[in-house]
Amino acid sequence: MAGLPIAKAVAALTAPGAPFEMEEKIIRGIGTRVWKNAPSSLRAVLDVSAAHGDLPFLVYEGERLTFAEHYRRVAALAHLFANRFGVLKGDRVAIAMRNFPEWSVAFWAAAAVGAIVVPLNAWMTGGELEYCLADCGAELLIVDEERARRLLPHLPKLNLHSILVTRGAEPLSPPLLSFERVMAAAPGHATLPPVAIVPEDDATIFYTSGTTGKPKGALGTHRNICTNITSLGFAGARTLLRRGEPVPAPGTAPKRATLLSVPFFHATGCHSVLCPALNAGNKIVLMYRWEPERAMQLIERERVTSFGGVPSMAWQVLEHPGFGQYDLSSVESVAYGGAPSAPELVRRIKEKFPAVMPGNGYGLTETSSVTSQNTAEDYEHKPESAGLVIPVCDTRVVDSEERDVAPGEIGELWVKGPNVVKGYWNNAEASTASFAEGWLHTGDLVRFDGDGFLYILDRAKDMLIRGGENVYCVEVEDALYSHPAIMDAAVIGIPHRVLGEEVGAVVQVKPGAAVDEPTLCRHVAARLAAFKVPVRIVLRDEPLPRNANGKILKRELRGFFL
Repeated sequence: MAGLPIAKAVAALTAPGAPFEMEEKIIRGIGTRVWKNAPSSLRAVLDVSAAHGDLPFLVYEGERLTFAEHYRRVAALAHLFANRFGVLKGDRVAIAMRNFPEWSVAFWAAAAVGAIVVPLNAWMTGGELEYCLADCGAELLIVDEERARRLLPHLPKLNLHSILVTRGAEPLSPPLLSFERVMAAAPGHATLPPVAIVPEDDATIFYTSGTTGKPKGALGTHRNICTNITSLGFAGARTLLRRGEPVPAPGTAPKRATLLSVPFFHATGCHSVLCPALNAGNKIVLMYRWEPERAMQLIERERVTSFGGVPSMAWQVLEHPGFGQYDLSSVESVAYGGAPSAPELVRRIKEKFPAVMPGNGYGLTETSSVTSQNTAEDYEHKPESAGLVIPVCDTRVVDSEERDVAPGEIGELWVKGPNVVKGYWNNAEASTASFAEGWLHTGDLVRFDGDGFLYILDRAKDMLIRGGENVYCVEVEDALYSHPAIMDAAVIGIPHRVLGEEVGAVVQVKPGAAVDEPTLCRHVAARLAAFKVPVRIVLRDEPLPRNANGKILKRELRGFFL
């Protein structure tokens, strides 16, 4: 590359007085390197957004919301939260809906009054939503009509005082209230209600499935999320220096437009798209559901500069028969993460978009999205890598006895930094198992090369990722076990070129019992979200292979799906 070597680029960006200067802070008793110039809170990010005025912020179908209009709606809802609904700092406010503009308004209004925002996976069944709402103790919920219907049978078991339903049919009966009617009756406000928020205050609970089969709520702080905003800015600036291009002065970068193809309820959609866009004055184009041809139509119409989401979405656009029929010349970046990606994907991107900067990265809900990033020429040269670790993060690679392995060797990745969440809500046992002295034990098996590039090799945790959605095997196994004909079950990932992995299962049927694959799939579908349902189930009469400790040898089962 014609630009700076990695070490010099990082040194230039993080030098005293530079935009990405770092400093030491004591966080929960532990010395932690942080971005000196990161926003202090989500409320501070929201305040900055008001200055973007009449620039477009959210585009959904035929609807357009400017930054000024978005701020006014957020301020009105924030006052309603504080005055009508009695939301206090630290109360949990849950959101369960598609990527509608109201999702953003609800998120920022709750964050602005110091509530802990709980974005719930809109794919969840009513029972799964019920568990998360009960676990976090939410008293206020904002939903769309589909989620409201899904939750109706579960409401008697919950302590929800009010449920605001957006884009729903009326009339509604308490505790269901029309979001639109409530907002229409609200007085306008030019400012937010007075609430003091500091970086270490709790901000969000994102539920991520656990190996026990029950979701765990990752408790994030304002510093966690604001760190991610700055980390993404750093990664972009590092790419420019590596290419030999100047870094724009703060506030002078050209405005971008992102096609949001992942849900807001994921850390990627929320922390790495919504929050940075609001901070920088960039446009977000929303989709009702992902569909590659519709994505290309929106890219052309809205002059989208960035799209991607997860690798499967990039593949679907690149391989769509209508690819050449749309003007996609505005695209500057195709970036993705959240699922395994084939190295050939970066080569296909460069074939179709010669001037585009491809990129991927590594992160978890527990790291508030970004831990490492690999972009542009670095990604082209090392397409198997998840990139370089963000400078405010420390990493360790350890063996099964928690000893550091030699450079280049494989071990479990540990991460420490201001982006690592506090722990799991209401789950001390899981927190103790995954967090120790500031270090997150990721459960991912990795190695680093001599240039400091990270390679994710496998997941020590029993999990697979289908098109960006985490699927914990034990959760699906439990659903299979609940069928009366099943004696034993094992779930593994089936490699898939576009989705990364699909869900596969091998089961042992009880002697004398009879069941077929479609019946088992329907059985799982009645209990879990659709993306967790196996696409293939192999039925056996013989026991599944196990080792001396009784653990199923899943490696031996992969042959069933070749």
